[in-house]
Amino acid sequence: MALPIIKRLSSFTYLNTTQFLAALNDNIYKLLIIYFFIQLDGIENSHRILATTGAIFVLPFLLFSASSGFLADRFSKRNIIVITKALELATLALGVLAFYLESKVGSYCVLFLMATLSAIFGPSKYSILPELVPTDKVSKANGLMTSFTFLAIILGTFAASFFLEITNRHFILSAIFCTLMALVAMSASFCIEYTPPADSTKRFNVFFFSEIASTLKNAAQYPSLLSAMFGSAFFMFLGAFVQLNMIPFAVQSLGLSDVQGGYLFLLTAIGIGSGSMLAGKISGKTAELGLVPIAGLGVIISCYMLDLFSDRLFVVLPFIMSIGLFGGVYEIPLDSYIQIASPNTSRGQIIAATNFFSFCGVLCASVLLYLNTEVFGLNADKGFTIIGSLTLAVTAVLTFQYFDYLTRFIGMVLSKLHFQTTLSGTENIPTDLPAIYVCTHTAWNDALLMLGAQRRRMRFFIEQEQGHSKRWIYRLYRMLRVMLIPEIETLENNPICLTVIKNCLKKGISVCIFVSNDDLEKEIEKLNRSYSFVDICDGTNYPVIPVIIEKGEKKNSQPPFFTRLLKKFRIPAAISFG
Repeated sequence: MALPIIKRLSSFTYLNTTQFLAALNDNIYKLLIIYFFIQLDGIENSHRILATTGAIFVLPFLLFSASSGFLADRFSKRNIIVITKALELATLALGVLAFYLESKVGSYCVLFLMATLSAIFGPSKYSILPELVPTDKVSKANGLMTSFTFLAIILGTFAASFFLEITNRHFILSAIFCTLMALVAMSASFCIEYTPPADSTKRFNVFFFSEIASTLKNAAQYPSLLSAMFGSAFFMFLGAFVQLNMIPFAVQSLGLSDVQGGYLFLLTAIGIGSGSMLAGKISGKTAELGLVPIAGLGVIISCYMLDLFSDRLFVVLPFIMSIGLFGGVYEIPLDSYIQIASPNTSRGQIIAATNFFSFCGVLCASVLLYLNTEVFGLNADKGFTIIGSLTLAVTAVLTFQYFDYLTRFIGMVLSKLHFQTTLSGTENIPTDLPAIYVCTHTAWNDALLMLGAQRRRMRFFIEQEQGHSKRWIYRLYRMLRVMLIPEIETLENNPICLTVIKNCLKKGISVCIFVSNDDLEKEIEKLNRSYSFVDICDGTNYPVIPVIIEKGEKKNSQPPFFTRLLKKFRIPAAISFG
């Protein structure tokens, strides 16, 4: 009777369940160890305990990330997941024994083993996603999985604190609960459908640093992939520091206990889960990297506000949550892009390399916490200013790197606000490669319409301007990367423009050529007769797509208030592709 119910649920559901329970156990057990050592050594040593525990937890990710990526590309990812969950059950059973014996060494060993299994589990759980769900649903699946992961962090943080309060710090009962959850996780992993190996021919290399260097070299061949990997790693550094710094912040600035400080991180985890779902919703069928700089700015402001209002509990609560919210919006596009842009045969290794740098970030978070308190003697609230300043520097770099994505996203938002657009022929828009659009040019806002009609980065080339003399239009064109072609020199005879077009297409950026002639077939035929233009498309399958833009006047079919409010901004428009 149970078999039809098992088959009714998707493999992604079982994967999500397995990941949820694994994250739940990791967070409960790590916090149990922290509270256990605080009870033994005293609250005054909380900084040292948090830094040491964080360092031990991250060490396996540094040692075994490259190896786990090799395993994910060489063997069935589903089988790796099942084996790690079975070993996790045995490890948590040893954790119960370590608490029973009140062994600090035993507790640290169990934490190290759990982190080792998580390091092996990581590349398989993320690289199996594109094998379980369609490509256009990877962002949504990532958002859902991340949301459940941080729901697990929420419940794990709450459960560790709550169990100790109601049981008068009975660590053994809490560890038994973790063991039972590991049993359920192992059962769920068996229900994930089998996925064949990726047939990677790469051999195992014991010198993992050279393996990671080779993976980075491979990733650098794909547009924006390398920066996405390091951006994702910085999020782990940011999240780890916020989590480690939260208990000292609660004790020093807000006058709370260590267990009450653990509850504060619930708000951050709720924010991350909400931000992850929001980012997945906005991203839709693609990875919206334009969200990254915007979310980074939100994190910066939240960090500075925590220091500014550090002694006011009810003022800092929304900023604690907003750090998580913007952090979730920051992370999902990066993780989705890594999974989508990575080639199938080396996806596990690329995700493993990302994990390596991510947990280098976690280790750096422990070091920063130690330096902040033990070396420089700063209070925990100043730690948020430091992390905010570091986020400012990283966001500046990512804004420069993702400027095309950012302007495309802003252009899309402005297009949605300014136009009420009807699309036709969208099936002619390729999803896996850039295209060359030849489009009628009617006004300056045609570029906004094109950005809102598709989800790929785009460069614009205008053959003939409409006599505009306003400076703001040219500033807008500069931001949208519009290239103006002199009237005395046509596109097919302009080597600079043709070179830019060729380079854009190689980078995966679509090209839109605005023409003043309404006869698009004649314009396309003229381009196809040009030797220079044909040279761009030679040996490629970039489609040349005619696009017609039509605009009308605002209809008065809405209530009077909205008619007055939107009449100036929203204009009906129709775009036809192909």
